[in-house]
Amino acid sequence: MKTLKIRLNSIDKVKSFVNMITKFDCDFDLVSGRYVIDAKSIMGIFSLDLSNPIDLNIHADGKDLDMICKVLTPYIEE
Repeated sequence: MKTLKIRLNSIDKVKSFVNMITKFDCDFDLVSGRYVIDAKSIMGIFSLDLSNPIDLNIHADGKDLDMICKVLTPYIEE
């Protein structure tokens, strides 16, 4: 498992983010405070406070994880 800080501060970013991660056959969780939601759920994402960066837990390993991190680069908060 790997955790990244991401920012999803627009509707278009949320839609493209969900479309991107649904192509992968592993689990993604978004953690905001005490709330944990499935990152592949658009409705779930909109229930979170998107004004701040959110933790993304990626449940993958090896080359899949490398590919996922590369694809998610535009969303990663430095």
